[in-house]
Amino acid sequence: MSSPNVARPLGPVLVPGGGNTDNLGATLTEDGINFAVYSETASAIWVSIFNEQDEEVERFLTDVHEDNIHAVRIAGLGAGTRYGLRADGEYNPDQGLFFDPQKLLVDPYAKRLDRVFVRSPRLRLDRSEAVDTAPLVPKAVVVSDTWKPVMPRRKGPGLFYEMNVRGYTMRHPSVQGPLRGTIAALTTQRVIDHLKYIGVDTLQLMPTAAWIDEGHLPALGLTNAWGYNPVTYSAVDPRLAPRGPHELRHMTDLYRKNGISVILDVVYNHTGEGDAQGPMLSLMGLDAKTYYRFVEVDGKQQLVNDTGTGNTLRCDHPATQRLVIDSLRYWVQEMGVSGFRFDLATVLGREPGFNPNAVMLQKIKADPILSKCILVAEPWDIGPGGYGLGQFGKEFKEHNDTYRDQVRSFWRGDPGKIGALAGKVAGSADIFNHGGRKPNHGVNMLAVHDGFTLRDLVTYSEKHNEANGEDNRDGHNHNSSWNCGVEGETDDEAINAARRNDVRALLATLFVSRGLPLVQQGDEFYRTQQGNNNAYAQDNEITWVDWENADGDLVDFVCQLHEFRKSHPAITHDQFLTGRAKQGVRDVVWLHPDGREMTEGDWHDPSGSVLGMQLRYRKDEVLVWFNRKAEPVSAQLPKGEWTVGIASDGIEDLIGESGAATLPPRSVTALIRPEVASS
Repeated sequence: MSSPNVARPLGPVLVPGGGNTDNLGATLTEDGINFAVYSETASAIWVSIFNEQDEEVERFLTDVHEDNIHAVRIAGLGAGTRYGLRADGEYNPDQGLFFDPQKLLVDPYAKRLDRVFVRSPRLRLDRSEAVDTAPLVPKAVVVSDTWKPVMPRRKGPGLFYEMNVRGYTMRHPSVQGPLRGTIAALTTQRVIDHLKYIGVDTLQLMPTAAWIDEGHLPALGLTNAWGYNPVTYSAVDPRLAPRGPHELRHMTDLYRKNGISVILDVVYNHTGEGDAQGPMLSLMGLDAKTYYRFVEVDGKQQLVNDTGTGNTLRCDHPATQRLVIDSLRYWVQEMGVSGFRFDLATVLGREPGFNPNAVMLQKIKADPILSKCILVAEPWDIGPGGYGLGQFGKEFKEHNDTYRDQVRSFWRGDPGKIGALAGKVAGSADIFNHGGRKPNHGVNMLAVHDGFTLRDLVTYSEKHNEANGEDNRDGHNHNSSWNCGVEGETDDEAINAARRNDVRALLATLFVSRGLPLVQQGDEFYRTQQGNNNAYAQDNEITWVDWENADGDLVDFVCQLHEFRKSHPAITHDQFLTGRAKQGVRDVVWLHPDGREMTEGDWHDPSGSVLGMQLRYRKDEVLVWFNRKAEPVSAQLPKGEWTVGIASDGIEDLIGESGAATLPPRSVTALIRPEVASS
């Protein structure tokens, strides 16, 4: 950090041989700034300095080279300095070499940018075109790290809430106009109060690192709304934090005080530079073969596309590993986040096939800071052998897509799903019961950003992505969705009532399941995206949460579900259910509506549609009934006094004098034994 007692020279001055290679990026020194960047193949790297009018005022050649790190120390500079990098070397795209000193490059270690990334054909021109791209490229801004380093919040997650910063706050009635769509908007008290009301203790922010639109979007008049196309990994996108990274730190500090951990959705699997015809913005121009994975085809080097975006990060290279680890530590220590959800996390373990014991994953697990974080893997990519659910070890939690698919299929009415439902609500032991893992290593979700909202799940049998400009070809085709009789929105009150009822049953299923629940933003409001199940390019009313028309009754129901779940360790106890007696008590008994235990024949009955789950942990006993039939079902209860704890359809007068309960159509009902629960 700069010292106020040291006299500065007039203007920036190179300190010959003064560059330090210990820390990559821009580091404030007593007399100026040290710049250091890694490249194995560059013959020369310069640091270009810009003034506030975006004019390049100086260019300094790095004069220290140690272990492939190019460094230079420049006196007379301080916090607020705007800069970019230029690299020279061989230009041979067929061999993965793209050097062009006319292309201004963003420092991979940049912590702040002065503007957003905007696509232009000039960013990908051949070196022979000799076009300086400096006017088109954001400049890195040197920041003064005056905040106190912190460690991740230690409390484990109980309820994840996935949020898109822009979409969540653009229409919030309590957020003032200039703040809408920003991280600062999340510090509005009513935003925090809502999250606390429904029980959120772990807020998962969709990508915040600076991103660029996909190449086809500008011609369609669309922009990337999700952020899964980053260019730099440690700079908050200026759209989300226009006044700088301190906005994120202020937000995470405030959320800590309110008992909420903030974790970031991070994309260490590719960058927005895309394929060999993409824009030259950072890593591609600095050292493509170090940072990206290539494969030789007919004597030429081609970028591997295990991510579906044109390139794949080379996470088995030490320099890339260092970039990832340094970025993660920055988000934790300086920005105050408590963990990460890793997008396409199998890329982290590719060597090139997926190895769950890969060096990159081991470094994250062993790091003294990161090992204390909440670590969540999206355990798949589209490359060969890219589905790795259950393989990330006890340090990671994993998004469980089998929970989503099987629970949806059960409620849709698919035959033979009773056993699958039981396996999922019991914690997915078939996936996680090994290597010391427990149910809470699985993150259960019904809907997330890449798919239908809960409302659309019961409103559309097919996706409707026409607004994306790809003739409805994009997005998942297998959604296990249903429309309750009419495709799309309708004025038929009976159908609308049925849809709301199904959403309540789905949410109740989620909250009585072992494993960690995740709710997508606005699903507690009954939010729609008009049938779009791939709304990545809809930074508009399609993805902006409609607070004005929120279903307040459903919000209250989610709050009730959370309170009920939190109050019953029989549901949340983090052990897999066995059905075996321990000290005379069985942790679970699976019941047929006749009152008997389920038989092998019952489990394999393709028409099975009603299931009882009797849970017991110490003095807490909960009996959950799932009824997907379109008519009421009489269920014989175990002996004793039972009372209704949760009824998804809102009807609580269910238990008759005969010891049977009338389960409403398409419902989840949770009963408790008062004398047991209170004893």
